[in-house]
Amino acid sequence: MGSQWGRDRVYARAVRAGYRSRAAYKLLEIQQRNAIIRPDDNVVDIGAAPGSWLQVLRELTGGKVIGVDLNPIAPIEGVTTIVGDFTDPEVQERILAELDLVNVVVSDASPKLSGHRSYDQARAVALGEEALLFACRALKPGGNLVIKSFQGELFVDLMTKVRRHFRSVKGYRAKASRKGSAEMYIIAKNFIGNCDGAEGYV
Repeated sequence: MGSQWGRDRVYARAVRAGYRSRAAYKLLEIQQRNAIIRPDDNVVDIGAAPGSWLQVLRELTGGKVIGVDLNPIAPIEGVTTIVGDFTDPEVQERILAELDLVNVVVSDASPKLSGHRSYDQARAVALGEEALLFACRALKPGGNLVIKSFQGELFVDLMTKVRRHFRSVKGYRAKASRKGSAEMYIIAKNFIGNCDGAEGYV
């Protein structure tokens, strides 16, 4: 984890616990509040580097856990990692070849931030739309999805698109997020299982 955000209490707690970044506590909090991951779920983590969410996922489920990122991820016992762009159809085929079914898709992926909030938010929402498209392809009916995005009017549009495909959808701000951060998570549960024409929706 980069030092640019300082060594605050959450960071120090993550180091003591052996997690690779403070982001581990965001997923733990999301799980505690929303119960998105069941003990035998197969989970795909997109935008997974450096791997703190994969560490948590390995603790939460005895199912298969796969992490995908443009950057290599240091090995984690019991976790399969794939280097590549999750929006690439060939990478998606590699992911799905590893799993008989996917119960949960999580994404803590974020674009490289420029410092221009509206531009960064637009890029984050576009990434969230790609995560939704992948989830539509991969998830079994009844599956769950977590997407990171940023607050703003485009966030509402993304929520609307997610609601077309899941029975329960809400926004959630993790307490473990950095103070002043605009990041928000979309928690979507119970995939309807019908994404025909999803590309047109997103």
